[in-house]
Amino acid sequence: MSRRTIEVTPELLMRAYRAGLFPMAETRRGARLYWLDPELRGVLPLDGFHLPKRLLRTVLSGPYRVTSNQTFAAVVAGCAAAAPGREDTWINADIERLFGDLHRRGCAHSVECRLHGALVGGLYGVSLGGVFFGESMFSVARDASKVALVHLVARMRLGGYTLLDTQFVTKHLAQFGADEIPREQYKALLADSVQVAAQWLPTPDPASLEAEIRLLYDQSPRVVPAEADA
Repeated sequence: MSRRTIEVTPELLMRAYRAGLFPMAETRRGARLYWLDPELRGVLPLDGFHLPKRLLRTVLSGPYRVTSNQTFAAVVAGCAAAAPGREDTWINADIERLFGDLHRRGCAHSVECRLHGALVGGLYGVSLGGVFFGESMFSVARDASKVALVHLVARMRLGGYTLLDTQFVTKHLAQFGADEIPREQYKALLADSVQVAAQWLPTPDPASLEAEIRLLYDQSPRVVPAEADA
């Protein structure tokens, strides 16, 4: 008996996120998508984000210009590209197409970091209620992905979000306070957070954004893992 292949549509993708699932391809050139529902889920507490003083200075007065939703496809392509130590990725052509569709529907967003006008880092993910499902980030310049993450967290707090899902916890994310929680606990948080009426802010008031970033630093826990390069 042949197995019927279910077409993954933007509508199906959003239902999956609401249920706690997310898709990945096996390889960059792989043709199949797989649904993941890990026993341990990575989350980054919005009220426990660690912002080092050095990074605070870079965010507030460094060389990067940070924007949102201006070059979504280019950010996804940057995340999909091979890099030293990451010769392959899980972002295939179907992932790029699906998330492009979600972006056009206002359900997926990007944060971009530019240096002298060139895109050098960023991240993207899905927004649903008060949840932002972080998908991937990339950097080709020092601290670019870190700066994008700080801007993401500050914008989420300003917009009323309550849950930042990182899927997994990497060394890069752990330095900011990301942790793993059991699947059941995650899904309880998810069920509450998708009911929150949060708002993505592509162009927040600059003064409010700077104040929120400074507040992130003021509220940062002081005992965290060592920093990782990115």
